[in-house]
Amino acid sequence: MFTFDQLAGFIAVAEELHFGRAAERLQMTQPPLSRQIQKLERSVGAELLERDNRKVQLTHAGVAFLDEARRLLALAERAPVAARRIASGRSGLLRIGFTAASGLSILGPLLEEISTRLPDVDIDLQELVTGEQIQALQTGELDLGLARPPFDRDVFDSHLLYRESMVLAVPSGHRLAGLGRDIDNDELKDEPLIMHSPQQARYFYDLVIRTFPIQHGNVVHTVSQILTMVSLVAAKRGVAFVPHSATALGIQGVEFLPLSGSPGEPVELHAIWNRKVANPALRRLLTELDYQME
Repeated sequence: MFTFDQLAGFIAVAEELHFGRAAERLQMTQPPLSRQIQKLERSVGAELLERDNRKVQLTHAGVAFLDEARRLLALAERAPVAARRIASGRSGLLRIGFTAASGLSILGPLLEEISTRLPDVDIDLQELVTGEQIQALQTGELDLGLARPPFDRDVFDSHLLYRESMVLAVPSGHRLAGLGRDIDNDELKDEPLIMHSPQQARYFYDLVIRTFPIQHGNVVHTVSQILTMVSLVAAKRGVAFVPHSATALGIQGVEFLPLSGSPGEPVELHAIWNRKVANPALRRLLTELDYQME
C-alpha cells in the first residue's frame, strides 16, 4: 500500500516534470524522492512516469492517477479539520423534532437562527407529536425537540420558546363572528365542536378541557392535527379551539375569534433535550442560543 508521502512526491514531480525541482519544493534530496516514486509505482502496479536524462513526463496511467492522488491527499488534509469541527460542534448533524403547530410559529425563525450560528451543521427535521419526540429523545434518535409540556424534568432540560393564546375558529359568516367581541363560554354550549384527540393531541385536549366548559355531546369530530381541525371548520363542520398561530394557515372560509374565558397565553412551546447531551453540535447550539444547561 502506498503512503501519503509517496502521493505528495508523485504530485510534485508530475507538476514540476523535474525531479530536482520537485525535491527542492518538498525540501528533500532527489534520491529518496526517486525511491518514493519507485515504491509508489510498485504499489500501484503501473508505470506512472517516463523519465530519462533529459525529461520527465506522465504516462497515460500517470495522468489518470494524478487526479485521484490529488483527491486522496486533499481528503487526508481535510479529515483532521473535519474531525476537530465535529468535536467542537461546528460541523455535524442536528436531528430536530417538531409539532405541526410549531411549524406555524417558531420553527422557521429557529432554523434561520441555527443556520446563522452554525452554518456547517446539517439539520434533519422530523414532524412528531410531543409523545413521539420524548421517546425519540430518550432513545437518542433526536437531539432536540420542539414540544409541549409536561415532560420529565429529571430526564429533560428545556427552554421556553413561545407562548400564545387560544382562539375560536368558526366558519366565515358564523353568527358568533358578527358579535364583534370576545366570545363567552355560555355562547358555545349549543355549537357543534371539532375536538382535539385525547391520545394524539393530549396537550391541547387537556388545555381545552381545563379552560372551557366542554359539552362532550357536542363533539362531532375528533382529530389530532390543527390543520385538519381548521379545514373541517372551513367545511362548516363545527367550531374549534385552536392556538393563535393557526391564523397563519391562511385557509379561506375561517374566522378566528378571541375568547373571554382564555387565561392570557396558556399555550407553551419548549425546546427540550436530554440532559445527557452527547452531540457536540447540540451542546454548541445551546451555548450559542444561550439556552441554559443545568
